Amino acid sequence: MSIPVLFLIPTPIGDDPLGSALPDSVFETVSRLDHFIVENEKTARKFIKSICPEKDQSSISLFVLNQHTNQTHIPSFLDPCSQGFSIGLLSEAGCPAVADPGSEIVAIAHHRGLIVKPLVGPSSILLALMSSGFNGQKFKFNGYLPIDKKERKIEIKRLERKVYESQEAQIFIETPYRSQGLIEDLMKICQDETMVCVACDLNSPQEFIGSKSISAWKNHKIDLTKRPCIFIIGDTFYN
Repeated sequence: MSIPVLFLIPTPIGDDPLGSALPDSVFETVSRLDHFIVENEKTARKFIKSICPEKDQSSISLFVLNQHTNQTHIPSFLDPCSQGFSIGLLSEAGCPAVADPGSEIVAIAHHRGLIVKPLVGPSSILLALMSSGFNGQKFKFNGYLPIDKKERKIEIKRLERKVYESQEAQIFIETPYRSQGLIEDLMKICQDETMVCVACDLNSPQEFIGSKSISAWKNHKIDLTKRPCIFIIGDTFYN
């Protein structure tokens, strides 16, 4: 019997049509699988149906992995593999296990000797870095910044200092309803000459990507309220 595979299945970000965002390998893989680990059952079923409308929904087995999942249940999500079935780890948006649940599942799969197969798909983090004009050779993803105002200020200053010391681009994210507050904090805390990229609503008709100095952002009217954004503090090759 062949070794079961854990497929890491990306989904589109923004409103791009499926065919423009995902390669044929994703369509082919989803059509073959009946077992999936997902973040949200409703949106996962909708995605699977859009990929493979002829698939019988009643035959699909879904294991929900999110912040409410009992940690002791997670290893059992890979139990179908012990019966010879491959399984898909499905992202809610973009690439699984990158700023997205799933890395623990991947670690368990490696421990059990399963094949782990990542499929090509959009990553908002990489798309933002690609389009920022900042250092693509040296960068760090920092996840979410602290919510506490004092701690957030300290962290922003630390990231800014790191850019000036090493030219390492510093990438971070925020929940959409706090995006406007974060750009306002950056304008208050960072030096005027510090460069910041905002990549917003990627792969959608509302997409906006801008790399500007803080002084330029202060003169640029933008409303990021409830908009998904990637933020990068970086250095530019253009002076």
